[in-house]
Amino acid sequence: MGSDKGNEEQEKSFVVRDKRFSAKKEENEESQIKEEEKTEDTPGGDSLSQEGPLPEIDFNSFIFSLSTSALIQLGEVQDPFTQTIVKNLPLAKQTIDLIGMLRDKTKGNLTSEEEKVIDYILYDLRMRYVKAAG
Repeated sequence: MGSDKGNEEQEKSFVVRDKRFSAKKEENEESQIKEEEKTEDTPGGDSLSQEGPLPEIDFNSFIFSLSTSALIQLGEVQDPFTQTIVKNLPLAKQTIDLIGMLRDKTKGNLTSEEEKVIDYILYDLRMRYVKAAG
């Protein structure tokens, strides 16, 4: 019965999977990177952990990251993983709407600089979207 209890606990757990198009690509890239790290023979080889510390995350860098994703989805910037330019307007619209939602939800809690950055980025992305969709 002890093993049945373990199986019941496993059945009760769940896994969240992101089924968006870009998430599938990122998941495949992450799994390839993990495989490369596992098969690496030299302990001092090039790995992601040796590239140096990651930059600090703040609101502006988060918004810049989302806007870069939108630019990739609009086909204006080359995808860094595939080295190709691919348009995905529905996903670009969703990302732009996400930035708009963040602006609305954080209203009154942002510094004046953060407000200017998010307003400028939203305006720019919306204009680029209209141009790409038109």
